[in-house]
Amino acid sequence: MPIKILTFSTLYPDSSRPTHGIFVENRLRQLLSGSKTEARVLAPVPWFPTAGKRFGNYGSFAKVPRREVRHGIDIAHPRYPLVPKIGMTLAPWLMAVAVRSRFQKIVEDGYDFDLIDAHYFYPDGVAAAILARTIGKPLVITARGTDINLIPKYFFARQMIRWAATSAAAVIAVSTSLKETLAALGISRDKITVLRNGVDLSQFKPPQNREELRKKLGLVGKTLLSVGNLVPLKRQDNIIGALRSLPDTTLMIAGAGPERKKLELMAEQQKVSHRVRFLGTIEHERLQEFYGAADAFVLASSREGWPNVLLESLACGTPVICTKVGCTPELIAAPEAGLLLEDSAPETIARTFEELLLRRSNRDATRRYAEQYGWGETTLGQMRVFEKVLTGSAGGTAARA
Repeated sequence: MPIKILTFSTLYPDSSRPTHGIFVENRLRQLLSGSKTEARVLAPVPWFPTAGKRFGNYGSFAKVPRREVRHGIDIAHPRYPLVPKIGMTLAPWLMAVAVRSRFQKIVEDGYDFDLIDAHYFYPDGVAAAILARTIGKPLVITARGTDINLIPKYFFARQMIRWAATSAAAVIAVSTSLKETLAALGISRDKITVLRNGVDLSQFKPPQNREELRKKLGLVGKTLLSVGNLVPLKRQDNIIGALRSLPDTTLMIAGAGPERKKLELMAEQQKVSHRVRFLGTIEHERLQEFYGAADAFVLASSREGWPNVLLESLACGTPVICTKVGCTPELIAAPEAGLLLEDSAPETIARTFEELLLRRSNRDATRRYAEQYGWGETTLGQMRVFEKVLTGSAGGTAARA
């Protein structure tokens, strides 16, 4: 019989935010296509009464449907209260209480799942641990980056993350560096399995005719690409600043977020706005065009977990330059993959881009490097973890309820 899982995370795409948490959806889709599993998704959303751009992210929450189907997967979006200022402390309990009835309804409707597959440790993983204890289901939590690299700096959250990890039957980390950070928090290494994210090599691939693609996109001269939310930690301002030292380079920025107006103003003040293209949110299926057309992909973030955008760029034959954060030193480990930045200063970004161009990277070699990061190994690893949990050979919560 197939293993029935319930994926639980606030990081999951929906019809109003199609790229939000896309990496969680991608991993689940690959699991379902390559193994004997069934899945439903419970993706809680903060409650907000009114939709509208003037309310920012809160307005987008109100647009999320209560239930939808994406790629054949049934997804429920129950609401939970998010209290400003004190919300971080209360969030796991508020989330657990708010969605508990939905958990029970899923079982009553005939989907008696075998285990909970939770993503992001806080508050999601903690809430999942509370629910798992309540309804008697085994739990697997995947650590993804900020949930372990940043949030445990807060004492209460750190204690709850430890409790959730102890309660879980197994823990997955998307990189070796993240496993070491988990271990430093006091979580047993024996409980942690490293399963990196992968890339869909059939979707992300080099363009058949790159020159025609560049012409279609109106690109002339050297081109940099950045993909990510327009938020301070992504440091798109530093990438824009690098253009002052790259007079014949165009920068394409794909993504949306609260920093857009600030970044547009900065580009105007530095007299490079005619060489910066703000693309907005690009459908995931279309991103390969922009990866394939660029000369290099740049990631200047102050922190990351396992950034899938790097893999997507490499799979399209485009080398990357990125800061040494999270797992990037593990990922960018050969010349054909690209170069690591010593820091994210504009001058460093510009200098590293010029160095990369001088190397005349072989785009075919870059693609071959990416081919080691397909999803197959990760899918097999997930199945091994789930099977161990359900046969009782993994530590933590008991097996099948």
